[in-house]
Parts: sequence; C-alpha cells; structure tokens
Amino acid sequence: MGTRKKVHAFVRVKPTDDFAHEMIRYGDDKRSIDIHLKKDIRRGVVNNQQIDWSFKLDGVLHDASQDLVYETVAKDVVSQALNGYNGTIMCYGQTGAGKTYTMMGATENYKHRGILPRALQQVFRMIEERPTHAITVRVSYLEIYNESLFDLLSTLPYVGPSVTPMTIVENPQGVFIKGLSVHLTSQEEDAFSLLFEGETNRIIASHTMNKNSSRSHCIFTIYLEAHSRTLSEEKYITSKINLVDLAGSERLGKSGSEGRVLKEATYINKSLSFLEQAIIALGDQKRDHIPFRQCKLTHALKDSLGGNCNMVLVTNIYGEAAQLEETLSSLRFASRMKLVTTEPAINEKYDAERMVKNLEKELALLKQELAIHDSLTNRTFVTYEAMDEIQIAEINSQVRRYLEGTLDEIDIINLRQIKEVFNQFRVVLSQQEQEVESTLRRKYTLIDRNDFAAISAVQKAGLVDVDGHLVGEPEGQNFGLGVAPFSTKPGKKAKSKKIFKEPLRPDTPPSKPVAFEEFKNERGSEINRIFKENKSILNERRIRASETTQRINAIKREIDVTKEALDFQKSLREKQGEYENKGLMIIDEEEFLLILKLKDLKKQYRSEYQDLRDLRAEIQYCQHLVDQCRHRLLMEFDIWYNESFVIPEDMQMALKPGGSIRPGMVPVNRIVSLGEDDQDKFSQLQQRVLPEGPDSISFYNAKVKTEQKHNYLKTMMGLQQAHRK
Repeated sequence: MGTRKKVHAFVRVKPTDDFAHEMIRYGDDKRSIDIHLKKDIRRGVVNNQQIDWSFKLDGVLHDASQDLVYETVAKDVVSQALNGYNGTIMCYGQTGAGKTYTMMGATENYKHRGILPRALQQVFRMIEERPTHAITVRVSYLEIYNESLFDLLSTLPYVGPSVTPMTIVENPQGVFIKGLSVHLTSQEEDAFSLLFEGETNRIIASHTMNKNSSRSHCIFTIYLEAHSRTLSEEKYITSKINLVDLAGSERLGKSGSEGRVLKEATYINKSLSFLEQAIIALGDQKRDHIPFRQCKLTHALKDSLGGNCNMVLVTNIYGEAAQLEETLSSLRFASRMKLVTTEPAINEKYDAERMVKNLEKELALLKQELAIHDSLTNRTFVTYEAMDEIQIAEINSQVRRYLEGTLDEIDIINLRQIKEVFNQFRVVLSQQEQEVESTLRRKYTLIDRNDFAAISAVQKAGLVDVDGHLVGEPEGQNFGLGVAPFSTKPGKKAKSKKIFKEPLRPDTPPSKPVAFEEFKNERGSEINRIFKENKSILNERRIRASETTQRINAIKREIDVTKEALDFQKSLREKQGEYENKGLMIIDEEEFLLILKLKDLKKQYRSEYQDLRDLRAEIQYCQHLVDQCRHRLLMEFDIWYNESFVIPEDMQMALKPGGSIRPGMVPVNRIVSLGEDDQDKFSQLQQRVLPEGPDSISFYNAKVKTEQKHNYLKTMMGLQQAHRK
C-alpha cells in the first residue's frame, strides 16, 4: 500500500484593476493569504463580528501566467501518472473567477492554453522519451448537467447516442461510468481533436457575472497503460488522470439568473454543497460514513476524493472587495480540502500472455532437470511428454482386454499413463452406451416424454395410446415420423424468381426510408452485403455462446452433485473409521472415482469457460465490425441522398448528364458555401505563430479541423431545414 499524503490546495487570484489591497494580503512565503474586513458600525457598540481570517495553503498564484500555473499545479501529477499513480486536478470557485480559463485556457491562442491541453501535450512528450515501453492513451469526456450524465464525445460519427442512460457503477477495481465512450488516441493531434469536440458540446449560458458561464461539471479523463517492451517482464502499469472543471458557485441575486439559468444554478449550488459535505466528512477522522452518493458529482469522484490518487485543488477567487464574501467561502473550502488525505499507490497488473510464455520456459527447464535426475536413478525409460496416438491406442487396447478378462493387470509407469487409463475407461463406456442406444433406435421408435408435440403426432398416427404406451409394431418394420416440406415433394421443383426493379428518379425527393431501400439495392449494395454477412456471423457467434453457456451451467450442476456425493462418502468414511497405511490415508474405490470425476468435470468446466471467453471476444469484435458497416452505410447514403436530392436547383443543370460536373466529383460542402477561406486563415496562422511556438502545430491543426467539421454540420442542418420548407 502507498503512504498517505495530504491533498495539495492552491489559490489563483483573478487579475483586476480594482484589487482590494487593504483587505487581501499575501504572506512573504506566497503560501498564505490574510483577509481583513472593516467592522460594520450598524451593529452598534457591542460588536463581536470577526474581521480577520488567515488561510495557509500550498501556494498563492497572483498575476501568474498559464505556464507558471501548470508548472506549479499539474506537472508533477502528470509525470507521476506515467509511473502508475492516478491523479486528479480540480478547479473550484465562484462563477466568473477563472476556473475554465485555468483548466482549458483560451483555445484561440496557443500560449494561453490551460492545464488540460498542456497535460495532453506532456503525456505524449513523455511517451516519446520512453522508448523502452509501449504506452497506450485513451480519453473520455463526461458532463454532469442538472444531475444527469452526458457523454460530450457521443456526437462523433462512430459513437452515436446511447440507447440506455449512463450510470455510475462501483466494482472492486473502483468507480466507472457505464455507457461513457472511451477513445483510443495515438497522436497528440487526435487527442486535441477529441478535446475540442467535447468543448463545443458543453453547456454554457450568459448572466451578469460571466458571459460564457459553464452550466455543468465536466470531467476529462486520460487513461494510460504502459507495457515494457521486454517480453520477460510480466507486470504492466495502468493509471488515469481526472481533470475536473466544476461549474461556478453563485449567489442568485448577484448573477441575476432567471428561468432555465435559475434552475441550472439551483442544481449547481446543490451539488457543490454536497461536495463540501463530503469534504468535511473526509477531513473528520472520526467519521465512518462518507456521503458520496448524495449527488452524481461526488459519486463519480469517489475514487479521487480521499482515494488512490494524487489530488490537487485549484481554487479561483476574485481580488475585489465586492466579492469578498464569496472569496471567503472559496478559501474555507480550500482549507477543508487540505485536511483530506489520499493514499496513492502504483496500479500494477499482470499480462496473462507473457506469464504463460515465462511459465512455458520454466517448465522446459524443469523437464530438463527431471531428465537428468531420471538418468542418475536409472529411470531413463520414463517419459514426461504428452502421449502420441500410438501410445493412446495401446492403452485403449489394454483397457478393452482388461474389461474382457484377457489381461490380468495393466502395468503402471507414471502419472500421465494413469490419467490416460482412466480416460480410456470413460471412452470405452461412452462407446458402449452409444452402441446400446443405436440398437434400441433400430428396433424401437424413441419418443421424449416431455415432447408433447411428438406424442400428439404419434397418437394421431395410432402408434401410442393416451398414456404414451406403444400400441403395435409390424414385425421387421420400423416407423419413421415427420412431415416433409412442400418444396421437397416429388415431381415438383422449386423455382427461383428474380425480380429486378428499375431505378426510379422522381421529380420530388422521396422520403429517406424509401430512398434508403433504393440505395441498398443499387449504389450501396456491396457495403449492404458485407453488413449482412457480418451480422450473420455475429448472430452465429451469439448462438454458439448461448449453447456454451448452457453446457457450462450443466457441468456446474454436475460438479455440485459430485461434490455432495464426495462429501457424503467422506462423512461415511469418518463414521466408519479411517484407515492409514504408512502415513497414507486409504479410501475406497467409489470415493476415488468421485475424486477423479470431479477433477475431470473441473477440467471440462475450465475448457468450456475458456471457449466462452474466446467467443465473447469474437462477439465484441464482430459487433464492432457490424457497427462500422452500419455507420459507413448510413454515411454513404447521406452523401448519395444529398447529391441526388438536396443540391440547390441552380446547380442541378451542371450535375445532369452532359453537364460539366458529375455527382460525387464535388462534395456538397463545396457546392454550398462553408467559408472556403478557413484554410487560408490557418495557413496565415501557421506562418505567424509556428516560428514562436514550434510545438503548437498539433494544437492548431486539431482546432481548425474541429471548427471546419462543425461549420459543415451547421450548414447541412440549415440546408435540410430549407429543403423541408
């Protein structure tokens, strides 16, 4: 286990021209902040009003640049994450105090980027510096709005909206959000694209305190997994970094919230109040119960608040006298957070595949040592390798002769041979059972008493009475029951008819469902065929998984029955008195056979369970292929439909046969104006900014691509609305 450590709490003061110097003072060590209030003379002569407060923190950031804030607050947390330690960085404070600027920064300017984009950049820089490890990066973006969970990356075309609402789930490994999409990213630019995609989906509103106030709590999580490139190393580490941007606490009178914004503010203040209650409970060593489940925010952050991670709080405050009351409240929260302790520990796991390979090497060495030992004790005739088909056939022959009485005993060589002897006993027994059943089927018509349909059919045929007893059977004849399908009747051959539909192009655009069926039979026929094949394979794997599950359940029931019988035999032996010979417990043959049967059943159970795990992995992969095909089919249909029916009338002449433009040559987003100068703006931006910040190319690339994508989507939506009118 890791050592316990306090949560680090920092204060960042928003720059202002109206700073209250006489009321707010900083300590020389830049770790303390003192608040002084003037006494309210309206309270009279006897006035016990508190006018002085002092707060001791880990740092006070006043007029600090974004670079200094990141170096002070987040750099160590991110660097330790690649060593296997979870980390959480949380921004808290009053509405408009600069939380989102501290966490996200100004995305238009690379120099003013916040903690989150800098953390992504640091992660990929550190990965480049560790060539000895293969490190994978995944990200997710969660929003908590009005006590509901939303996936900010669900707008990506390959994700789509979830049918079931997201829920917070706890298991022995921790807390996770069921239904939240997690995205693999191998490049810095891809990670920035996901970040900007989520930012465009956040919910904001305007009021007197802030024109773009965040109306929700957002948690951006970076998941890391590092495997050593040395194959002999079985351990690997996992970690995650939670970057939390809380919605601002606010007084409704100051913010002037009304209507929907008022409802949002109520939910925000309620969740922040529950967060403060959880922090107070965590800081009290005598408290056993921590109220994490009071709201979605504290429940989702259960692992971070006093859990297994390095945690840092950045409290954003105003430096103005008018906001001093809210500033005191925020500083009290920061001081309470410093009382909370966490227990960071490295998250280590074992790679099963590498463990198997290392065990195989060790097994080979042990076999060599055993061979040397056997040669020294004149046991060179003993082998420890798996038996081949000739040896198994010889043992089968010995078992049959032993059962027939032509062989008095079977010579025992080693443990592997003993196991194979018992296995061949089971094979012979199974073959005999099949021979008996085959003989009965040749002579009698066998009907399952639980198959009521079959019993009804043979009753109508006059073969059995109402009690299910056989009525009569002509000598030397057998009855065959069944109904032949109409297509197999003699004298008739099935005729296959193919219907070809000529493509229709009506003057008025067809409805999308009708057009989709036409598209699947024409332009999208190939991808539709692949989609159906993948879906067929997926259904077949699901059926096999269901059958395997039924077999596993049956084996489990048989294991339980065998255990009960074995327990009964043991208790019977204990009552009758146990017998030992040379220190070894002597058991009867029935108990010995039960032990072997139980061992064999467990082996079958493990084998079937492994098959089920493999099938589940195949099902997951097939489902991914089906989803990809479905997305591609829908995407190509949208392109085809837009080119065929949505293009404005003044462009239709150019797209007709003989025209200068063919459908598909020019995308709809170029026929409809999307602001073609975006690329020119980006080129100018590169020429101006990149010489000053060479590392900013991924940041600006992702920003421009995200803006172009959302401009395109807005234009398409406007086009569809105009088309409906």
